[in-house]
Amino acid sequence: MFALLRALLHRVGPLERVRTFLDDPVDTQRHLLRSMLNHAAATEWGQRYGFADIARQRDVVAAYQERVPLHSYDDLAADATRVREGAEDVMWPGRATHFAVSSGTVSNGKVLPVSQATIDANRGFSVGVGLHYLLDTHKWQYLLGRHLTLPGSVSEDPDYPGTYAGEVSGILAKHAPGFFKALYQAVPNEIAFLPSWEEKLRTIAERTVDQDIRLIVMVPSWAKKLFEHVIAAHNRRYDAHATTVHEVWPNLQLYISGGVALSSYRDQLEDIVGGPIDFIETYGASEGFFAFQNARDDDALLLHLNNGVFYEFVPMDEYGSANPTRHTIATVETDVRYALYVTSYSGLWSYDVGDVVQFTQRHPFKIEVAGRTSEMIDTFGEAIFADEVRDALYEACDATGASFHHYHVAPAPAHDDAPPQHEWIIEFDKMPGDLDAFRDTVDTYLDRVNRHYHIRRESDVMRAPQITAVAEGTFYAWLQATKDRISGQTKVPRMSTERTVAEGILRAQPSRSTVVSSSITLQ
Repeated sequence: MFALLRALLHRVGPLERVRTFLDDPVDTQRHLLRSMLNHAAATEWGQRYGFADIARQRDVVAAYQERVPLHSYDDLAADATRVREGAEDVMWPGRATHFAVSSGTVSNGKVLPVSQATIDANRGFSVGVGLHYLLDTHKWQYLLGRHLTLPGSVSEDPDYPGTYAGEVSGILAKHAPGFFKALYQAVPNEIAFLPSWEEKLRTIAERTVDQDIRLIVMVPSWAKKLFEHVIAAHNRRYDAHATTVHEVWPNLQLYISGGVALSSYRDQLEDIVGGPIDFIETYGASEGFFAFQNARDDDALLLHLNNGVFYEFVPMDEYGSANPTRHTIATVETDVRYALYVTSYSGLWSYDVGDVVQFTQRHPFKIEVAGRTSEMIDTFGEAIFADEVRDALYEACDATGASFHHYHVAPAPAHDDAPPQHEWIIEFDKMPGDLDAFRDTVDTYLDRVNRHYHIRRESDVMRAPQITAVAEGTFYAWLQATKDRISGQTKVPRMSTERTVAEGILRAQPSRSTVVSSSITLQ
């Protein structure tokens, strides 16, 4: 019976697209690029770079990379503004009416056009993730209850009437199919789009506490706070003493995560859920939806090669150089850090996403997100990357019985004539029994995996890191003090070569709390 269902599901559009690129990944990407070039040939960018002629070339990828340069946001900002003002056929055919805020605010951030073709592709991606889970697990019960999705907000842009701007998750929610809104959507969009994230969480908790929630889609960094609101609402309503989400939503089955790395939050979420739950991680951005976890025993993400995105990869040791090597999936290697560039259905052409990825395997192509291109500390020649910081934290937590919620790493303040060091500011959920042991584990891990760090530690030109533990709520207090608006897309910078963020976080520490450090204690 299920074999028949499996055969039928594989013919459904989202899963058919997955099967196609799994069968022939390189040709799928090549065909996709040629199709986009032909479609945009009459646009201003198409005329500028000769898309029509490129599309006719036998080796379309080589011709494209020869004629079309890599682009940053600065390269397209003026044209993106013209598109917001109503210009048509600039980077992509037609007129865009939806815009994703990639960073900053609608007024002064990176605002990227989102075409209807991209919206359709992203919607198919999301449906495909759920269907793939069904095929993988045979667990269909999540289809019998409500689905709670917590998108970012999107609203009409008063500066550009007739257009909408906000987070890409909000744009997707705005265009959710009618059957989903009628059968599955737990809260209406007017609640999901509330601008205040705190008000949104409280309101959603009150509205869903009596619903049969079976699936949740949201950024994991906000999930614990939502769950706390849900438990509190349930206890108020029923004069109860529940301590876990499972007592409120006993049929909760699946959590689909995106936006930030799930690994930093999974243990906390499993504890507060208090019952069996499956997790699926996805990787998407304003520029497109890129990858999803297709095997629950493998944290690496399957790169979706047939979702309206053509991928290029620049080795990080060439990033920012005048003529870097531009790899495609045909030439990438495993365990190499690459800056990610995309060409998309929304008229982004070899655009720098700002993320660093590395492949864990080929055929099928699976990736891990190693951080942002801006997330590396090389102040003293140590070249520490975000994924190394994250993995060092996990190892130190395992060794000391600790768990953490937020962290930020920056060069520590200079101390007399002592060698420099990093300061790791950490908001622990559970403090390590021995902060010095935690520090030593972090130091040992970095010394083992990073050659540059090892050389500097071995020659005593760097000291072991300083671990500074701050009170619960400190990072959120910093966000409130520094951000005009907090949303699901608001992220705490994990690393910086300067002290600005670090000093701001330390100043946000609640006044009666003590900052505990592995080397000093500050009152």
